[in-house]
Amino acid sequence: NNLGVSWAGCALLLACISTGRALYFHIGETEKKCFIEEIPDETMVIGKYRTQLWDKQTGSFLPSTPGLGMHVEIKDPDTKIVLSRQYGSDGRFTFTSHTPGEHQICLHSNSTKMALFAGGKLYREERFRMTSESTNQRVLWWSITQTLILLVTGVWQMRHLKSFFEAKKLV
Repeated sequence: NNLGVSWAGCALLLACISTGRALYFHIGETEKKCFIEEIPDETMVIGKYRTQLWDKQTGSFLPSTPGLGMHVEIKDPDTKIVLSRQYGSDGRFTFTSHTPGEHQICLHSNSTKMALFAGGKLYREERFRMTSESTNQRVLWWSITQTLILLVTGVWQMRHLKSFFEAKKLV
């Protein structure tokens, strides 16, 4: 890997009732980390997290990068999905347990292929989306321009034909 950038740490703080637990872990770009927490019935759980990229060349974490984020999925003891949502690079998620028992909390990267370069360039998907949106906008304006030209030409033709028929005294 000549980029020298890999997924780094994700700090996760879970607060259940009045107890609090903090976890710090490293996760690969396609890796999924799951934790099992015993949670009582009707308990509000708040999770706060922060993701960073580790730069192998400098041996330090990079500042916040656009597009970097986490997908959080939480399942109750009956394996029903309680929460499944995409979040940014620094965030907080909240859910309330309705069933007592072991809840599975899974986190994974928001990308399957990290096309991120040091220096803050965008993911390949984001560049493609931006190019598509720009092309769509240009096509829209070109269509509006063509419609206006067509209307102006039609108005000019009607006036020209009217003056022609008036000159020939047919109208």
